[in-house]
Amino acid sequence: MAIAVMTHAPTQPTVNYAELPTHVQDHFDKLMELADNAANATEYEALMTALIAITGITGVRYNEILKCACQACHCDHVFDADDSNALVTEETGAGYNLGRLQCPDCADAHPRPIEN
Repeated sequence: MAIAVMTHAPTQPTVNYAELPTHVQDHFDKLMELADNAANATEYEALMTALIAITGITGVRYNEILKCACQACHCDHVFDADDSNALVTEETGAGYNLGRLQCPDCADAHPRPIEN
């Protein structure tokens, strides 16, 4: 009798946008633009699912990822938008769906307050 041992793949909570192939970056940008302008939650969730799939990010809690919005270092991290260590720099507002967040690394190294 053979016993199979399966190991779980480690989670990958962030990816570096700049390290993604150009065609994936282009697809990511288009999907993010569509998500930012999605008409309803169902459309938004479908777009986020596609974004998660093309980036390879795993372990996302509430099916939402964002690219870091740090203006100090122009960070290229794509990360789980629900990360408790991320920092909101601009709330979701009229005309768009995506808030602007700094990834946990930037929020720790050079946090920016919400801009009004």
